[in-house]
Amino acid sequence: MAQRKPATSCDTDGEPTGWQARKSASTRLQIVEATLRCFDKLGYFHTTTPAIAEEAGLSRGAMLHHFPSRMDVVRAAIEHLYAKRLRAFRAAIEQLPPGSRLSSGALDAYWNHVNHPMYAVFLEFYVAARTDPELAAILLPAERAFERELRLTAREVFPDWAAWGTTFDYALQLLNWTMDGVAVHRLKHGEAASRQPFIDYLAARIDSLNRKLEQR
Repeated sequence: MAQRKPATSCDTDGEPTGWQARKSASTRLQIVEATLRCFDKLGYFHTTTPAIAEEAGLSRGAMLHHFPSRMDVVRAAIEHLYAKRLRAFRAAIEQLPPGSRLSSGALDAYWNHVNHPMYAVFLEFYVAARTDPELAAILLPAERAFERELRLTAREVFPDWAAWGTTFDYALQLLNWTMDGVAVHRLKHGEAASRQPFIDYLAARIDSLNRKLEQR
């Protein structure tokens, strides 16, 4: 009688496959999500590997099996958080009802993004990276990659804006830089500015860029 193959297996390079690979990926995601919660609750500098392991419900040894150092899990958490930002932006735009004003829809999506508690974590990363070369080496390339992907995603979900050319880049920069200011304002004053008048004003500015383009 032929013997059944064991459920756990590895490929020729010794990498886990099948359920073992899925279990490993699930545990890594569990650790990464716990790291993000620690960043939110404790801040970047107080997020240690023991704190992450406790938040994830794992032993420190089990965590270090997947991420041998603190900066390994920091890198994975930053990449995961950027990916979540893109997915959230795309989902918000794709859920707009037909006939919606796209500029307002984009602003609503980004407004919700910068008022999310995790956005404060990003700002803390940027400040910490100023004096932490190891963090800067992770954060700055990830930020540049995110900005490229955001531009591509925005062009994809707003095909009508593709004809704007460089004006599209100006509008996207106006959106990003202004909303970054809103996020800082919220941290300084404990609350965001009044939402709808601000959204309407900024949407009008973006629409005016489009009208100037059409008049050329």
